[in-house]
Amino acid sequence: MGYIDDAFNLLKQNLEITDTESDLAQTRHRLIRDHIKAEWKTVGDFLTGSYDRKTKTKKLKDVDIFIVIDRDGPQGNLANGTGTAAVNALCKVLKSRWPNVVGDDYVALVEYAGEDVASYEVAPVFPRKGGGYLMPSGSGWMATDPNVHAELVSAKNKECSDKFVPFVKMVKGINREAGDPISPAFLIEVMALELVNSPFGRYRDEIRWFLASVVEQITHDWPDPAGLGPDVNASIGIAERQRIATVVRGWLEKCEEAILLENAGKDRSAVETWKTLFGWRMPRP
Repeated sequence: MGYIDDAFNLLKQNLEITDTESDLAQTRHRLIRDHIKAEWKTVGDFLTGSYDRKTKTKKLKDVDIFIVIDRDGPQGNLANGTGTAAVNALCKVLKSRWPNVVGDDYVALVEYAGEDVASYEVAPVFPRKGGGYLMPSGSGWMATDPNVHAELVSAKNKECSDKFVPFVKMVKGINREAGDPISPAFLIEVMALELVNSPFGRYRDEIRWFLASVVEQITHDWPDPAGLGPDVNASIGIAERQRIATVVRGWLEKCEEAILLENAGKDRSAVETWKTLFGWRMPRP
């Protein structure tokens, strides 16, 4: 193992959620789920999003929860109204314990101010005929199936010798260090599912090749991998997609600079260049 390999191993470790963070998140999301189930009749509840798929990076900013409402129960009538009304009803339930809960078009947000494990996004959903779920989307509802997303990530990770999930975290780390120009970050996972193939090579080479592909293809439409919801980047206009491509091109140039330094035997300078992308996430070996 060389100096740069050691740096990437440390990067991989630093992107992992610690046991302490995980334990705290689990305690809190169970409290939230139990509180709702004591008030509403449900047919299920589960974690979803990047936390569940193990592609969430430090710091653990949010945890996503689906609350599956019983259509035949007292809250079943919410399915006949707007998604916003369902979120507002959920906020009312949560506020009896977490007064600062706020809602948007999709979820109720439970926040813990000033902490690393800071927020929990709770979606009130209904089972969908044909599979998946219907979740709030402003005045309406949209189809989704996060279980399919999780299965796809798991299969790709296995195909890539358990390196796909750490790779996604690394690219998300670059994105977060840059202020999250790619938003939603789920778009990174969706593109990686299509653009990353086995056999999986060195992390630094795979990052370089992935970013080169993103520069060329981020302006395209990227469908929901489950084939149910709208395009993942449907809310991003062409001008913004082009701006993101320019940002990613800058990342790619830094990657190429770092690899050239490595090829010239300047390992420490290469790591310093990688650090401009990853920030504190990549310590010096």
